[in-house]
Amino acid sequence: MPNTSAQLKGSLFPLSVLQLEDNDLGKLELQLDNKLKQAPSFFFRAPVVINIEKLTDDEIDFRKLKHSIESKDFICVGVCNGTTVQKQQARLAGLATLQQPKHNEPVKVLPKAAARELEKVAIEKPVIEEAPKQATKIVRQNIRSGQQVYAQGGDLVIIGSVGNGAEVIADGSIHIYGKLRGRAIAGAKGDQQSAIFCQSIEAELVSIAGTYWLSEAIQENHWQQSGLIKLEKEQLVVESLPGLNN
Repeated sequence: MPNTSAQLKGSLFPLSVLQLEDNDLGKLELQLDNKLKQAPSFFFRAPVVINIEKLTDDEIDFRKLKHSIESKDFICVGVCNGTTVQKQQARLAGLATLQQPKHNEPVKVLPKAAARELEKVAIEKPVIEEAPKQATKIVRQNIRSGQQVYAQGGDLVIIGSVGNGAEVIADGSIHIYGKLRGRAIAGAKGDQQSAIFCQSIEAELVSIAGTYWLSEAIQENHWQQSGLIKLEKEQLVVESLPGLNN
């Protein structure tokens, strides 16, 4: 029998990183509202870490900042990349302090490598082709790092690849005629019948109706294969696409 009642072990859980550009809490709350409306099944009660490296003012009211985030149904875990003074103030407000590694070049994910510890969900990503509500949204271009495409009320078709750090979201299914290296969120408003079709699965994250996999789970069996990702009995499964995996 073990001598302790609990064991502390390292683990990898997805944490969204919220990049603050300024200290305007009203604008922040509006942006969080919009993000939650886009994908409520994925972002509701999602844990976030606040990146404050762009805030030069040491006098941040971290209690108000935490309240603003949690009032929008996100969970504020802590802050990262702050100054010594900011870290002290954050701890006094009950927040954890982290140091997010900085990458100067794109990270190459290798088979069997550990999944990323922090999954970035940028609040101020450039949104391309933001069109009125329609049944199917078709984008004929590659989606690059930092870009986001959202298909409201229907399916999303990408004729191209989705790069690292890019994000594609659809209320329905997502079809990618290329490589998926970034994040794909289908069934953003809870449609469990939605699916993700892809010619090469190399994703940072895939999600259907709030159920998600990180890259580590994909690398075990499905890395760089074509497939149909769907939800069965509240679990994600990958079904091979005939004729594409030889």
